[in-house]
Amino acid sequence: MARSSHAWSVRTARDRSEAPARARLLDAAEAVFARLGHGPATVAEITAEAGVSRAGFYVYFASKEEIFRVLAARVRDAFLAAQDVPGVDTDDVRAVAEASVGAFVAAYARHLPLLGQVEQRARTDAGLAELWQEIRERPVHRHARYIRRLTAGGRAHPAADPLAVARAVGALCVEFARQSAARPDTHEQCVRDATALYLRLLGVEEE
Repeated sequence: MARSSHAWSVRTARDRSEAPARARLLDAAEAVFARLGHGPATVAEITAEAGVSRAGFYVYFASKEEIFRVLAARVRDAFLAAQDVPGVDTDDVRAVAEASVGAFVAAYARHLPLLGQVEQRARTDAGLAELWQEIRERPVHRHARYIRRLTAGGRAHPAADPLAVARAVGALCVEFARQSAARPDTHEQCVRDATALYLRLLGVEEE
């Protein structure tokens, strides 16, 4: 009897974070914010999009502001995950470059509407400002560490300091992601072009 009376409100944080309904709410919230903007978006719109009750929303999130922050953190994590290349031979620099550039361009294009809102709200919200800084800087510094390892092993001869190359590659990938978002039919060409430029900056010429 005690087991059946356990409410969602007393489940562990891990239970709540792994629930399918939470994932649906996050996807729905991103779609609603992209469609309406942060100001006009409401919890009612999000729950309707997700097919989750209003009470169900408050099991996972305290407010619209909280789910927005969680979405910002999810974008940060998506960009970091783009640098992981499961199934790719990590000794193959070209294959790693193509896979990671492709994943980043796809992730940035997917989250582009939300990114603009995060950047805007970060100007007046200290918590979001910190997240926005992480979104912009953590992937760059992680990439710079990777370039330093390649350079130390004699497998790359970067055109500039590794951090400068990482910043340049991030910037060009953002531009190609914007093009891909505007014209999805150009995605594959965007990835090819961005990868070619990346390899040149890295000092690893295409074969």
